[in-house]
Order: sequence, then C-alpha cells, then structure tokens
Amino acid sequence: MMNPIDYDLLAPAPDGRYQNIEQADGTDASGRPIRYLRRRFLPGAEAPDATVEISVEEGDRLDLVAMRTLGDPEQYWRICDANSAMRPTDVIAQPGRRLKIPTTLSGQEP
Repeated sequence: MMNPIDYDLLAPAPDGRYQNIEQADGTDASGRPIRYLRRRFLPGAEAPDATVEISVEEGDRLDLVAMRTLGDPEQYWRICDANSAMRPTDVIAQPGRRLKIPTTLSGQEP
C-alpha cells in the first residue's frame, strides 16, 4: 500500500516564481495519482510596474545582482522575468548589457 502524499508539502513558496501557478491532478502510467503545476509562461516585458536599470559588469552573478538590488539572492527570477529571459545565464552573459531590475516585490519596495 502506498503512503498518501501530503500535497501541502508540494505547494510553491509564497514568494517564489510559481506562487500563482495553478495545480492540477492526473495519473501516471501505473494509475498512481500525481499532482503537478501547470506550465508557467514568462510575463511580457512590460510586466513589472516599475524598474530601474543597471549595467552588467564582468564577473557578475545573477544571485549577487539580486542580493545587491532586491535584497534576496533567491529572487533572481524576478530579474529574469523583467528581462524576458528563460535562462538565468542569458541575463548576465554580456558585460555592458542594461538589465531591468523590478523595484517592487509583491507590491512592496525592496
């Protein structure tokens, strides 16, 4: 007999990129129930209400940029979204590139 899955443990973090993504239920090939998150699409480039811009410098890391600008390295995905980037490495690959940095996090100033 299989142990029941505690789906509350699988819930997205309240400040994470999947916080507003709908969950769905299905079954795998053996008939076992599974819960998954529906696909997340990048928001449009106009999505952040307010942004500032910074220049990428040689050796920048996205987590450090997020820490320096947003106060939390795990919020790097907000920078990716503001710049319509699927891969975090694309955002900082080119020194001199201007990055949009969102100035609000869930309606609050960083």
